[in-house]
Amino acid sequence: MDISGGIQASLAGRYAMALFELARDERQLDAVGASLGRLKQALRESEDLRTLVTSPLVSREESERAVAAAADALGLDPLSRNFIGVLAKNRRLSQLGNVIRAFEMLAAGHRGEVTAEIVSAHPLSDDQVEALKARLRDQTGRDIAVDLNVDPSILGGLVVKVGSRMIDGSIRTKLNTLAHAMKG
Repeated sequence: MDISGGIQASLAGRYAMALFELARDERQLDAVGASLGRLKQALRESEDLRTLVTSPLVSREESERAVAAAADALGLDPLSRNFIGVLAKNRRLSQLGNVIRAFEMLAAGHRGEVTAEIVSAHPLSDDQVEALKARLRDQTGRDIAVDLNVDPSILGGLVVKVGSRMIDGSIRTKLNTLAHAMKG
């Protein structure tokens, strides 16, 4: 299944496709994927980095200097470093999270994997992640790459999205369904 057409429909998708094709041609997919993973984690953990990429008040020059410093601190490969510099120069840093997600989908498709987005109320253990991957592999018949997110607001359970299919087993959704049923 070719997902590249749908990805290219968005601005972030076009940037992700350009980075993916360049990384593939340069045989740097693993290095770029690892760098983007570190960048994604830094975006989750650093309020300052999130502000940098989302604030329209940060000038183009300040953005370029800041992302260069962040790239050095995170040890990003040269291709990823140059890429986020281009995003900063073009005032597209606000698209960084979407670009990373689209790149991960393209890379997973290239490896013959399907990406499952998993949201849990608490961090999952390695054993739990492996059990989920095995179960999803049995259901889809393909290798599974996981994108784990923690959202305490779901209260418990999991929300799993594979492609266009979503399984919402969160306690929040079950409580909302019960409340709606009680209203009649």
